[in-house]
Amino acid sequence: MPAGRELETASRFSLSRRPAAAPTSSYHTVVVWLVPVLWTFAFGLWGLSRRDSVWRDEAATWQVAQRSTAEIWYMLANVDVVHGFYYLLMHLLFECFGPSTTTLRLPSVLATAVAAACVAAIGRRLAGAWAGLAGGMALALLPAVQFYLQEGRSYALVAAGAGISTLLLVTVLHRPVRTRHWSAYGTAVLLMALLNWLSLMILAAHLATLLWTRAERGVLARWAVAAGCATAGVLPLIVFSRGQSAQLSWIPPLSWHMLIGPGVLLAMGGVGALLDQPRAGRLSSAAVGLPLLAVPQLGLITLSLIQPIFLDRYILYSMLGLALLIGAAVGSAVRAAKPRFPGASRWILPTVLAVAIPALLPQSLAKRSPASRVDDVLAVASDIRQLKQTRDAVVFVPSARRDTRSVSPNAFAGLRDIALAETPEESGTLKGVEAAPDRIRAAILAEHRVLLVADASQVARPVTAARDRMKTAVLRRYFTPVADKQIRGRRVTVYERRPTPR
Repeated sequence: MPAGRELETASRFSLSRRPAAAPTSSYHTVVVWLVPVLWTFAFGLWGLSRRDSVWRDEAATWQVAQRSTAEIWYMLANVDVVHGFYYLLMHLLFECFGPSTTTLRLPSVLATAVAAACVAAIGRRLAGAWAGLAGGMALALLPAVQFYLQEGRSYALVAAGAGISTLLLVTVLHRPVRTRHWSAYGTAVLLMALLNWLSLMILAAHLATLLWTRAERGVLARWAVAAGCATAGVLPLIVFSRGQSAQLSWIPPLSWHMLIGPGVLLAMGGVGALLDQPRAGRLSSAAVGLPLLAVPQLGLITLSLIQPIFLDRYILYSMLGLALLIGAAVGSAVRAAKPRFPGASRWILPTVLAVAIPALLPQSLAKRSPASRVDDVLAVASDIRQLKQTRDAVVFVPSARRDTRSVSPNAFAGLRDIALAETPEESGTLKGVEAAPDRIRAAILAEHRVLLVADASQVARPVTAARDRMKTAVLRRYFTPVADKQIRGRRVTVYERRPTPR
């Protein structure tokens, strides 16, 4: 081949491998992802303690993280194995930094900041610096993300894994990569699936992106190997956790009103995709963001038709797709305005933020209030300290409300848990094992004063367990309430034995 033709062929190959977005300096690249990281981190630190409140889901993390590694493994054989990897991680952090609301929630803040950095990096690569910056900053403003940004559970960590794996996939589609990139991709998917195996639906979203962009067969084959290895790695957890599926029995069946939120999100994603001018065969924000938003939403809806499991927190990572599409829309607006109004185009993102922040301020304040959660485990502990007397007994209805004692054992010092047969640690459970109903009845009747810890009337569900119905029936017939306090979804009632039964 002549030298001139070789040069022309090499030039064409080089151009075909270049990203669609204009190249930027390394300084601008760092700014694009660093600003969203600091922005998200500041949002996470704002009101992190939530007025020193901890609700029941976080209380499960708190009490398990304080157990020994052997006790955690024993518990996972009976309950919550799906969260086992997260519990072990939090156990390590509690051992290093001590139990506190900061230790409980800061991992979620850091994970969300990582997710924001990934969104910014993907957006910059696909649609330019403004799109990346806008997408990364938009993530922290989304109400669903603000709720779980400060949550002592695994959902934000899963979102970080989704961001990392999606960024690696985009890297693969942009240029030839080595085997270690695919290994890193498979590892990221595996880790997020160990935190919550429903996150494996991201593989379907990534497959949709590969098909949309008409990826080469070699890329599809390597993706299939990485996805298969990640799925095989988490398959034992999936099989074992199916034996504990009764834990999800409280989730209501799918209804039309539950689909309103996903419908609105998908509509917003569709608008953002149109603004990005999606075309088949082109790697774009729409080709990555729309499947990432839509596929997990539709997948969870489909699974919920078989078994009710529709909870938005299980697919929090889909919000990365929405943020990516929002960033692409802002980037398109900047590009459209730049030829005619080059100076004004720089103010589009600040203007959008100036409108969005005040509009979302009520939501931001609400998410950081204790009232945003169904209850507060710590608040009721202070009432226990004030109401208890020497030789008092305590019972819990339902028994899961024993989490208050597990998180605040000092508040219950001197109280006898007369219904408990085996502690949560001894039984390998979250709430312990209670005695037979007749033994509990006899134990209650032998007391003069009993403290009942239950749900507040505003959030209480009908009592269904035979033990719990028996507890309340005996207290109402043979005892009279002398004190009653309700605070943040929990209730403490003090009963004293009456001279004659009602």
